[in-house]
Amino acid sequence: MMIALSTLFNILAALALAPLIPGLINRTKARIAGRTGQPMLQMYNDLLRLLRKGAVYSQTTSRVFRAGPIIGISCMVIGLLLVPVGPVSSPAPFAGDLIVLAYVMGLARYFTVSAALDTGSAFEGMGASREVQFSVLAEPAMLAALAALGLVGPEPGPDRASADPGFSTLSGMIQGLSMQIWVSDGTVLLLIAAALFIVMLAENCRIPVDDPTTHLELTMIHEVMVLDHSGPDFALILFAGSLKLWIFLALLAGILFPVRTDHLWVNTAATLAGMGILAIGIGIVESAMARLRLLRVPQLLAGALVLSVLALILVIWR
Repeated sequence: MMIALSTLFNILAALALAPLIPGLINRTKARIAGRTGQPMLQMYNDLLRLLRKGAVYSQTTSRVFRAGPIIGISCMVIGLLLVPVGPVSSPAPFAGDLIVLAYVMGLARYFTVSAALDTGSAFEGMGASREVQFSVLAEPAMLAALAALGLVGPEPGPDRASADPGFSTLSGMIQGLSMQIWVSDGTVLLLIAAALFIVMLAENCRIPVDDPTTHLELTMIHEVMVLDHSGPDFALILFAGSLKLWIFLALLAGILFPVRTDHLWVNTAATLAGMGILAIGIGIVESAMARLRLLRVPQLLAGALVLSVLALILVIWR
């Protein structure tokens, strides 16, 4: 009963607190720059304002354009059902759910790209082309990192030695981690975390891969694909982006902050605090780095893939 309530709490926390993550990142960047910055609850205000407005559709668009935001938010909600928050299992764990998570994110990207192309705008087509190009390197890096994580942390059970260390559930991978595993396989876990952090920056359109605040035509990637969306549709896009960032932060916090005590709520609170620390870390990275040239972005993602493969090799041959 306690685990069921905790799982429900994790879902509600994601839906309620996900828009707070961009505000925390922006406030960190503002403080480092010596500015007051926008309120941390700005995303909530933006979502409410957009939901009160009407949507405008071009005559050149079809149902694909309208379906993009709806399918995008639906895919992120499905992703929430697969990702655990610290020691609390996900609501729908099953063997190989990490592959489904990658494909769910790919499906959301596909319909976002399709909606951008449906406008018939060469400008949005340019951003869609870049998005697809970079995802070719980001997705293998993510899958390789999660595969290595599955080999490091087998699913917990009555007989841990008999647990299958292969492609299992995301909940089993995260729950199987502990400080003892960090002592024995800390190098592998650091490689996995570094690779997932780079993938997170790329998947969520953060610096140094993309700048979510820019409107320069020659450098935009994700933002250019959603320029024609307005009103409730744009609100769904913003909320889906917050949920996607929440999913990656939950995975990273589960790896970097494996607090395991006898109190489930303490462990969950430690994971949520770790997610906040990682959000602040994103703000520090974006304040300390400039955006990379577009020709350098594939090299960064290739580096993430190398880190994932190296972690996989180390954990196989240990």
